[in-house]
Amino acid sequence: MGLLAGTLAAPSVVLARVRPLRIGVIGSWSGPYAGGGRQFDAGMSVWLAAHNQQIAGRPVELLRRDVPGSAPEQARRNAQDLVENERVDLLTGLDFSSNAYAVGTVAVQAKLPLVVMNAASSGITARCPYAVRLSFTIAQVTLPLARWALQQGLREVCTVVADYASGVDAESAFVAGITAGGGQVGAMLRVPLNTLDYSAYMLRLRELKPQAVFFFLPSGQMPATFLKFWRDRGMADTGIRLLATGDATDDHYLQGIGELADGLVTSHHYSFAHESPANRRFTGVFETEYGSHLRPGYFAVAAHDALAAIDAAMTSPSARGNASGERLVDAFRGLKFESPRGPIEIDAHTRDIVQTVYIRRTERRDGRWVNREFERFERVRDPGA
Repeated sequence: MGLLAGTLAAPSVVLARVRPLRIGVIGSWSGPYAGGGRQFDAGMSVWLAAHNQQIAGRPVELLRRDVPGSAPEQARRNAQDLVENERVDLLTGLDFSSNAYAVGTVAVQAKLPLVVMNAASSGITARCPYAVRLSFTIAQVTLPLARWALQQGLREVCTVVADYASGVDAESAFVAGITAGGGQVGAMLRVPLNTLDYSAYMLRLRELKPQAVFFFLPSGQMPATFLKFWRDRGMADTGIRLLATGDATDDHYLQGIGELADGLVTSHHYSFAHESPANRRFTGVFETEYGSHLRPGYFAVAAHDALAAIDAAMTSPSARGNASGERLVDAFRGLKFESPRGPIEIDAHTRDIVQTVYIRRTERRDGRWVNREFERFERVRDPGA
C-alpha cells in the first residue's frame, strides 16, 4: 500500500534542521475493521496536538500502511518496505496478533523497536525481543472477571467464544480462573468467526442453565448479534448472568448497541467514562477535535499512550543521544506514567503492559450509554507471560 498520510510537523525553521522521527504504522484503514485505523489516527492526533507535533523534540512523520484484517504476509511485506525503503525509526500499530507476529520477525532483523497498539496475544513480546506492548492481553483482562464472578458466588459457568486464537485465550483464562477457585465449567462452546445465528447455542445454554455465561467475541457485529439473540430468546428470564470482556461493549460503537447491552457486566482496561483528570482532558480534546460522533475507545487510548511511551523512552537518560535499536527498547523497560485509562507501566522483564483492570456495567448516563466502572484489580500483569 502507498503512503496514506504525510508529515505532521510544525513548519518552523528550527524544526526543519532536525531530522524527523519516521514511524511506520500498520493497521486496518479499509474493510470491516477500518474503525480500528481511524481510532489509531485519532489517538495519535490527540497526543501530537498536545505536544507541538513533536516526539522528543523532533517533528514526526507517520507512514501508514493499510493491512485490512488478519493478513500476516501482507503485514510482513509492508513492514519490510517501511524498513528498507522508507527507513523508519520505529514500527507501530498492529490491530491483529497474527500480523504482529509477522512484523515482529522484520523488527528483529532490522533491530527496530515494535510498539504494539492493540494486538493482544500473550506471546508477542516473548517471541519478539524488540516488541513493547501498550495495549493489553486477552488473558490480562479476562482472569480478573473470573475472580470477580467467584466473589459473587457464580461457581457454575459455561463459556461461548469465537473459535480463533484470541477466543481460545479468553476461554483458557476464564476457565483457569474459575476452576482455580473451585468453580465448575459445564460447557465450553466455540463458534466460527462471523457467526450470525446463535439459536443452537442459546438452546444448549438454556438446557444446561449455569449460573453464568461468559462470552468473548471480537468487537463489531458478532457481540451485537449475540446480545440480540440473548434478548430475543428470553435468556435473561432464565436467571443466567451474562459476563464478557470489554470487546463486547467497545466505546467506539456502544451508542449503537446500548439497549442490547443494558446491565451487562464486562471487564476491561479502559472506559470512556473513566473518572480521572487525565481522561477528562483526553476525552475533552477528542470531542473538540472529532465531535460527539466519534468516541474514543481502547484502540485510541493505546495509540495515544504508545506515542507518550516513545517520547518518554527517547528522552530518558538511558537513551538520550543514542535513541535507537536495543538501547531504545531497553529505555521502555520500567516506564511508568498516568494514562487516560489510569496508571500504567511497562514490565522491565517482559516489556509488556501492567495496568488496572476494571469491572464495569453498561448503563445509560445523561442520555449516553457508558461502561461504568465499579470495581478494580490493580497492577495486573499478563498471566500468560
